[in-house]
Amino acid sequence: MAGTTTGLGAAGSVVSSGGLIVAPGSVVVVRDEEWLVTGVEHTRDGALLTVQGLSELVRGTTATFYERYDEVAVHDPARATVLADPSPGYRRARLWLEATLRKTAVPLDVTGLTVSTRMLATALDYQQAAVRKALDPANLRPRLLLADAVGLGKTLEIGMILAELARRGRGERILIVSPRHVLEQMQHELWCRFALPFVRLDSVGIQRVRQRLPATRNPFAYFKRVIISIDTLKSEKYLAYLRRQHWDAIVIDESHNVTNSSTQNNRLARVLAPTADALILASATPHNGRAESFAELVRLLEPTAVGPDGALAEGEVERLVVRRHRNSPEVARTVGADWAERKEPQNFLVPASPQENAVARELDEVWLHPASGRSPYSGQAAKLFPWTLAKAFLSSPAALRDTLAERLRRLGTATTAEQRGEADALNRLQGLNGAALAAPSAKYERLKTYLGEIGVGAGRPVRAVVFAERIATLSWLRERLMADFGFADDQVRVLHGGLADVEQQELVDSFKLASSPIRVLVTGDVASEGVNLHLQCHELIHFDVPWSLIRIEQRNGRIDRYGQRHRPQITTLLLEPDSESFSGDIRVLTRLLDKERQAHTALGDVASLMGKYDVGAEEEEIRKVLAGEQSLEAAIGEPDEAVARDPIAAMLARIATLPASAPGASDGATPAGGAAGDGADAGDLDGSGGAGPGGGVRGGAAGVPAASGAAALFGSDVGFLREALHEVYETPGAEVSRRGVRWREYPAQQIVEFTPPEDLRARLEVLPQSYLADRRITETFKLATSPARGAALLEAARGQDSDSTWPEAHYLGPLHPVLDWAADRALGQLGRNQVFAVRGAVDEPTVLLVGTLTNRRGQVVASSAVKVAFPNPDNLGFAMAETVDSAAELVREVGLVGELSNPGPPELAGLPPYVAAAVERATAVMAQVFTAATENARARVQAWSERVAGWEAAADDLAQRLDLKQRRVNVAEERALAAGMAPDRQLVRPLVLVLPADHPVTARAGLDGAGAVSGAGEVAR
Repeated sequence: MAGTTTGLGAAGSVVSSGGLIVAPGSVVVVRDEEWLVTGVEHTRDGALLTVQGLSELVRGTTATFYERYDEVAVHDPARATVLADPSPGYRRARLWLEATLRKTAVPLDVTGLTVSTRMLATALDYQQAAVRKALDPANLRPRLLLADAVGLGKTLEIGMILAELARRGRGERILIVSPRHVLEQMQHELWCRFALPFVRLDSVGIQRVRQRLPATRNPFAYFKRVIISIDTLKSEKYLAYLRRQHWDAIVIDESHNVTNSSTQNNRLARVLAPTADALILASATPHNGRAESFAELVRLLEPTAVGPDGALAEGEVERLVVRRHRNSPEVARTVGADWAERKEPQNFLVPASPQENAVARELDEVWLHPASGRSPYSGQAAKLFPWTLAKAFLSSPAALRDTLAERLRRLGTATTAEQRGEADALNRLQGLNGAALAAPSAKYERLKTYLGEIGVGAGRPVRAVVFAERIATLSWLRERLMADFGFADDQVRVLHGGLADVEQQELVDSFKLASSPIRVLVTGDVASEGVNLHLQCHELIHFDVPWSLIRIEQRNGRIDRYGQRHRPQITTLLLEPDSESFSGDIRVLTRLLDKERQAHTALGDVASLMGKYDVGAEEEEIRKVLAGEQSLEAAIGEPDEAVARDPIAAMLARIATLPASAPGASDGATPAGGAAGDGADAGDLDGSGGAGPGGGVRGGAAGVPAASGAAALFGSDVGFLREALHEVYETPGAEVSRRGVRWREYPAQQIVEFTPPEDLRARLEVLPQSYLADRRITETFKLATSPARGAALLEAARGQDSDSTWPEAHYLGPLHPVLDWAADRALGQLGRNQVFAVRGAVDEPTVLLVGTLTNRRGQVVASSAVKVAFPNPDNLGFAMAETVDSAAELVREVGLVGELSNPGPPELAGLPPYVAAAVERATAVMAQVFTAATENARARVQAWSERVAGWEAAADDLAQRLDLKQRRVNVAEERALAAGMAPDRQLVRPLVLVLPADHPVTARAGLDGAGAVSGAGEVAR
């Protein structure tokens, strides 16, 4: 039904424009079914409504309707009918009211944290500061680069941000892109800690989707929340799907991998960035030494933050980037005992065996430092290959064996004298290495001794992570460790990039469990980025030394990170041959380890120390040092020198000293729409008029959110769930066959359990598949009812007696899908455009209402809770309107919280006119309340538009390059997005009519709550 809509003029007055009178929270009728509007967006085809089904046939269904193609009937709230509630303690009305408040989005401008601090993430100040920065109203869209150093908990920050976006109605559709080896870890954290389920599209997940969907169906349209690896997603077939999708939020983890403009990764990022409202990039190494690469990250977040000439606007960068490290003031004063300081590193110089010395001398005299000045190598990279051999030897005799075999294979049948000479030299080296391989390895023997000293053994609890670069070394180590320690097959495992993604995830997942049989994890550098290995382990051993500070730091960060309760011990084994030159090379590697420690302490990150920001480039510099082509001091500067020579490093170092958000920011619900911070004063609404004839406005703060995320009427989330089940099912504790769900409560254990009904089981299909299989929740769903119990069970899932990392009972946090299901069932208790009437602690009939101010994107800019009281029932023109700080306070003030008594359905005659009058009164009041929010939001949009105009003017002065033309397209999209953020319409909804306690019981026989009185006063059935 197309009609007239209400928009807001500059002063907050209602003006007329085309479209529907609808906003998130409205109930509409489409195709003869009732739907709750969760989002509204303006398109060329009119309003696009995102809705959830309320009536029986469509309950639990999410749909979208275009105003142009469907008849959309919107109910006038002033014409609502009044319904009596005969349920015990007005349970039905209170459930409906609670569900409505839960479904009302927290406004965009609320920077306080509403739900994330009520989940299972430890409320660390520096992490909360990052979340507040993402939600800062100064950004029209939540866009942020989380550049915290290794180990600070970027995954938790991501989860907190996504939870807050979900509560604001901005996190319905989310895409997470990450390296494949951390998919399981990310999925696990987001579900267990934040109750955010993501469908994991790894190789197995994609196969499962293909079995369920037609080949032509877009999988990203089917699932609302998806986590997928960047390697999978960058293929051409997925790009075509992605271009047709819009996301509320996109997360790109390890985003330094998308900065090179010539790669598929960058093409993927450029396709994704414009399709999302919120964009979170995460990387501990955001700067690779090239200004254009860092600019590309910033440009993905906000195109206008980088000038057309590629220059960074430093003030904009500070607004878009969070950067802290272990020793940043914000972090250092927070982590305490939850991040134990490293022990003094151990660098063991291990004298080589006679056989290894023979290999080392051959390498030294023939390949690395030949008297003739030239090695036997016959290929093009004459300077590099000898060091390839040396690096393989320093890893293990097995690694050198494989390297020699591969080079001989490539040589094939030597045809030239030079090639024959190289083959002879390789064969001679191979013979010497064969002897070393057959004899005891000095470095391995030291490893074996050290593992015994720290208590690693087949029947002991101590674990160790052993890093090595070469796959041959990993396999060789596993074979020898199993033989020497008597380990079973599953007690020494190898992790490397050649394993399938599922195998990698299973290994990492197992290692987190106290019950895991793994005692030694032998891993390559696939585990050096993003993988958490610290939960059951604090011993890390470098069996070989990477020739890169970045790689050393990444390895160390696997156990040296937040949540490590034991002081991590980093141990390095360095083979020391008796060859003087080769021994000198080893001393260079020892100093490299010392440099990593210095940078870790002074900068919190080592990437800027060499100024290369790339593992391969750092290795080349160290090779030059080893070859005597430059000094170590020339290759690696002091921390202060490193920062001084790199403007972007200096900028990031400066950002690391700044608080991520303004000091004193609240962690509760804060005034919306900028009303608290822009001079708005509720004192203008003092009852002296100006809000309509015949009454005033008492107290209250302007523009405060109507719902902060807390359980308003039942005191707890489990209380709401319990009452919802009692309302929907005759006997919740009965068997399913007898209209129950086998509801059980165990107060001492703080656990409840029940059998999910069919409509809930359908929703649970999107939960992690391994969780569904391990915990069999579609049969019995166990829920922890307190954060402490939820955290204890999550910890226990990693304990000795657990065979799964998924907790036995999942914490019932405020965003839990079970609560969302319960809210939808509660919303179905009212018919079309009806309002419950209940008795409460009021002296006169009082209507509670909530008002929302939305933008053209359908997002809630500001909201306000209002109660309108009628002191004189004979004069409805005199009404006292009062705005309150939150909906929770609103229901407390009128006595709808706690144990209530219902003497019977109230008499309904004469009540509907109160609702109509209250809607009119509240509309006038809220128009004034929203004035400040409107002006503030429009000012931000205007500032945004002016920045775009400035960028375009600067671009006009430059030659039109191809890349600049593409950036113009992105900036044009920014302008359109900014326009959609301006406040556009106001909606007022009556919630409940509260009557005095002595209001009479209805005299109409048989009126059981299904009857209602309409605006004309008749009883409707």
